Amino acid sequence: MKIGYIGIGIMGRPMAHNLLKAGHEVFIYNRTAEKCAPLEQIGAIVEASAAAVTCRSEVVFMNVPDTGDVEQVIYGPKGIYEEAREGLVVIDNSTISPAATREFAKRLKREKQTEYLDAPVSGGDVGAKQGTLAIMAGGEKEVFEQCLPLLEVLGSKIMHVGPVGAGQTCKACNQLFCALHMLACSEGIELARKAGLDPKIMAEVVSSGAGGSWALQNLGPKILQQDFAPGFMIDLLSKDLRLVMELAQQFKTSLPGTALAQQLFTSAQAHGFGREGTQALAKIIQTLNQPSRQISI
Repeated sequence: MKIGYIGIGIMGRPMAHNLLKAGHEVFIYNRTAEKCAPLEQIGAIVEASAAAVTCRSEVVFMNVPDTGDVEQVIYGPKGIYEEAREGLVVIDNSTISPAATREFAKRLKREKQTEYLDAPVSGGDVGAKQGTLAIMAGGEKEVFEQCLPLLEVLGSKIMHVGPVGAGQTCKACNQLFCALHMLACSEGIELARKAGLDPKIMAEVVSSGAGGSWALQNLGPKILQQDFAPGFMIDLLSKDLRLVMELAQQFKTSLPGTALAQQLFTSAQAHGFGREGTQALAKIIQTLNQPSRQISI
């Protein structure tokens, strides 16, 4: 098929790469054009705008940071909307507002007869590279089934979770778990270290039991190695937690643990760790456990 991919970042680049490897003709666009170079070298066709990608594609994927970015990609100058048409399917792999997602889909369907799936993903850059992402898709069941062969190139667990917007709601729940698991991972490693237990041994044992998690198994070793390179950045998780808390407020749902995690990730941003991986939360937990110093005023 002729596939478009807009947003060639930490996640978008390997996902577009996998679509290329599967034999599809892939047209790509990114605001920072140089990020497209590695994919261009292996056969992707770089376009000058989202509209240019859209006019050549049967299905257009997006993977950009926030709700406003998706709106700009679709409705901004030289955006998808300019070339949207009947038969086109837009698939959003971003993590954004469920309410805004429903509005984007409704307008594209009403004005352009264009179909829409919100299909956010989970599994980090490792899952994106390996094609083993979890994909939670919202939209018409028939459109989902039409696009399933493409989604199966990108992920190993693909679920239709409901109408448009349901994918983003499911992803909000996923990000809640990611934040709290990362906090548990950071605290557990710090407690082991402070108590004189080898945190590497602790992490290995706990990963095999009921206390294990994806965070401990995949990011615990990075904390121990002081490797804070981003597979998924703190800035992006903080944005996701804002969306989670907005959704909680909308449905009058109390999430005290998530609120605490949000504040700690905000502290990480304040300390300058926003562009680092989410495992850099461990540095905040370590800071909280440093010996107190006398502050002179």
